Amino acid sequence: MNTLKTGFLLVLLTMLMVFVGGLIGKQGGMVIAFGLALIINLVSYWFSDKIVLTMYRAQPITEAEAPELHSMVSRLARQAGIPVPRLYIVPERMPNAFATGRNPQNAAVAVTEGLLRVLDRDEVEGVIAHELAHIKNRDILVSTIAATLAGAIMMLANMARWGAILGGYGGRDDRDNGGVIGLLVAAVVAPIAALMIQMAVSRSREFQADATGAQVSGKPLNLANALLKLESASQLVPAEVSPATAHMFIVNPLNGGGLVSLFSTHPPIPERVNRLRAIASQVGQF
Repeated sequence: MNTLKTGFLLVLLTMLMVFVGGLIGKQGGMVIAFGLALIINLVSYWFSDKIVLTMYRAQPITEAEAPELHSMVSRLARQAGIPVPRLYIVPERMPNAFATGRNPQNAAVAVTEGLLRVLDRDEVEGVIAHELAHIKNRDILVSTIAATLAGAIMMLANMARWGAILGGYGGRDDRDNGGVIGLLVAAVVAPIAALMIQMAVSRSREFQADATGAQVSGKPLNLANALLKLESASQLVPAEVSPATAHMFIVNPLNGGGLVSLFSTHPPIPERVNRLRAIASQVGQF
């Protein structure tokens, strides 16, 4: 199912890039955007994990530096039936975590310094189990490709916005033919469309990863408690996160009300916690 989802996502985001390219540069712009999309698709498949890890200055954690954390990850990976992923730490006060990679054999889990400070050992275990669930469910390729392509679409949207401000890229004829209006439409619609695609991918997979993570650890309340703490802490600590990659984190790092909440890439924390508590009652964890 995730293979079909990945293919559908690639096609949809590629079409969106071509559409924006056409508004910016007509037929020539469409050709350039299509070529750019093909390159990004290839790069996303092979190198998107390295791109995301580099973006957040993630550093590998050795077993000597964090033996307890490595032991935890190895144990949970065995329980999940997947290879042990590479482990990284992100030098960020914001408490959060994400998984990345193209498959379970080439996966990585990254946690922020803030997460290790805010959560206790049981709660960290719940978060790690959730991220390993993404790897087990093969969500990570979809997630990282969505992040890379959404970033490219937002870049094109910025080009469209500046093109509209400067009067269009095609001179007088372009302005007479409504080119500026088309650029404005691209500047507004493209990021929203990219976000909607991210939402469609992210919300359902977060629920599934919560359930799978609870099964892997056998302690659903560990994750439920972690989610509550992370949500509270993330509202107090400012996050330097690209909107294109926000859906990759275990809790939404971009907080706010109104439209921000409406277009959140994550399901509401209370709903996730209630589902985990229901699982806990079934397995006898209190």
